[in-house]
Amino acid sequence: MRTMRIAVAGATGNIGARTVAALEQAGHEVVRISRSLGVDLITGDGLDAALTGVEAVIDATSYTAADRDDAVAYFGTTTRNLLAAEERAGVRHHVLLSIVGVDRIEGNAHYAGKREQERLVTEGPVPWTIVPATQFHDFAATVTSWTEQDGVAAISPLLVQPIAPADVADILAEIATGAPQGRHRDVAGPEPQDLVDMARRTNDARGHVVKLVPTWALLGPEMAGDVLLPGEGARIAPTTFDEWLAKQ
Repeated sequence: MRTMRIAVAGATGNIGARTVAALEQAGHEVVRISRSLGVDLITGDGLDAALTGVEAVIDATSYTAADRDDAVAYFGTTTRNLLAAEERAGVRHHVLLSIVGVDRIEGNAHYAGKREQERLVTEGPVPWTIVPATQFHDFAATVTSWTEQDGVAAISPLLVQPIAPADVADILAEIATGAPQGRHRDVAGPEPQDLVDMARRTNDARGHVVKLVPTWALLGPEMAGDVLLPGEGARIAPTTFDEWLAKQ
């Protein structure tokens, strides 16, 4: 396998940092794109220099927004800037990490932003692969951290099929070194889980004491049932939630 120069946007984040590690372990030269490293996707500052000689870009950026317009504006601006700089640099493959079921959920601000991101990538100038992944193994604990107050946290009773962050990173690294595929099949972990149970077990494993209150306050009933589960023929990653939990 030949070595490539690959850029990772969101390189200091949960998935981005792991993707950088996976690429470097495989011997590739990695350009880390992050505001903290002097490359700003909102303004475009530093992008052209960062993408010099880059063959593929992985976009693993994340953004937390409660407001739909805010999320759409953020993902729209960063994606336009990134794609324009890629076109100028002659980048041959744009890999976008997205979410399984992003088209099935209307009310969520983050999903609206991701839909705008997908639209720009599919209509954009750079050959692309979109990788829809399910929620990560650490998602349940993240959700409770958003709502926790005085030792109590609200969490929605969602059915998810979570995937290990390290498995997502490995898949993104693998895809970036190949040819653009368009929309990749759904990527998920080995088994469905109840989000409330996941949160309880993660907090127990980490020694974090919090009372969980199942409620639809934050993530609404439009996410109930099998909406978040992967479709037919999904690519199943190896790491179970139990295996991930054992390392917490």
